[in-house]
Amino acid sequence: MNRSSHHIFPGTRTGVPPTYEMLKEEHEVAVLGTPQGSGPVMSTVVNIRSETVVPDHIVWSLFNTLFFNPCCLGFVAFAYSVKSRDRKMVGDVIGAQSYASTAKCLNIWALVLGLLVICAVTIAVIVMYTTVLAQI
Repeated sequence: MNRSSHHIFPGTRTGVPPTYEMLKEEHEVAVLGTPQGSGPVMSTVVNIRSETVVPDHIVWSLFNTLFFNPCCLGFVAFAYSVKSRDRKMVGDVIGAQSYASTAKCLNIWALVLGLLVICAVTIAVIVMYTTVLAQI
């Protein structure tokens, strides 16, 4: 190692507090590096593995399981959501995306059918109520 050490804060040895300009200059040297000559430039490539975000729709599936569950579609969607989460934890992104896509499709169908059933029951109750009132 070198005997003359490089300090981050130049004023720490001399007892003088560092100024903004001194800190800025030190930061520029740290970021840009030392000035280079006309020699060959070497570069390094660092590949950072980005985590692919795969939505598993587990909250939506749980909601459909509890409230909109025609033909048990909400429960099946919940099972596919759990499978998607398991695949994601193992690292199988393609499998997780496949299960998540199926869960999303099942959730959409469960929601649409559940809303249609609610609308149909509401209309049937209103029609029955008005016919009973008309007979009185």
